[in-house]
Amino acid sequence: MAADPAEVDRTYPRLTRAEIVVDGDTVVKVHRAGTDPQALAVRLRIAARLGDCLLAPLDTEPRPVGRRWSTRWPLVDTVAQRPDGLPWADAARLLARLHMAPHREVVPHGGAARTARAIRRLPASAPPVIGRAAAALPERARQPGAPDRPSTLVHGDFHLGQLGRPADGRWRLLDVDDLGVGDPAWDLARPAGFWAAGLIPDDDWATFLSGYRRAGGPAVPASDDPWPVLEPLARAAVVQAAAAGAHAGPDETQAELLAACARMV
Repeated sequence: MAADPAEVDRTYPRLTRAEIVVDGDTVVKVHRAGTDPQALAVRLRIAARLGDCLLAPLDTEPRPVGRRWSTRWPLVDTVAQRPDGLPWADAARLLARLHMAPHREVVPHGGAARTARAIRRLPASAPPVIGRAAAALPERARQPGAPDRPSTLVHGDFHLGQLGRPADGRWRLLDVDDLGVGDPAWDLARPAGFWAAGLIPDDDWATFLSGYRRAGGPAVPASDDPWPVLEPLARAAVVQAAAAGAHAGPDETQAELLAACARMV
């Protein structure tokens, strides 16, 4: 029997973040409060169409769950937490494929909106350096795209936790909540920012960047220095992660993110 999403709504009536219920080989996702069902339906149709790089949903119409919406997905294996052997090259190829896919949709990706939400929700106890780094972000880090940049399909919330491997054994990108159109450099922003903050090893970053370039990805120049393109959005990704981390206890990762925020200002 498939999981009942209404049960999730009764169990988590006050939560604004997405919630997941797994039952057998079916995953039911109840999306965060305020999700636009029409935009979500567009994103589901994109995922169904681009099943070579995105995990395809089990159906393409969101289902109401009280005042929220749910979607249904196949169960997949996710990336194991280990220091070596991470699928950076696979991730790079998937992103390049997504960025080069033809599209007609106009719904913007949610990367910039995620950053703005994280900044708005900063707790009063957050280290002031996060707010200072947020205030110093350039305009390009506040918009999903720019007139002088490519406009492609963008995942909008890429990190290695967004990779899943279904029964065919090939990696796919998971989570369409922020999928949309805009500057593809947003999908490279978090790896770039975490590398600059010292949280991703040089070899992993080089593997990811070279894999993206070899696959023809349009987000960065094919051979020139990518940092002028990536730097504004990498800063936004670090600020977002630091703002999210301010809701939890301090740890080594948060310390590195705060140090990176301090260097920005």
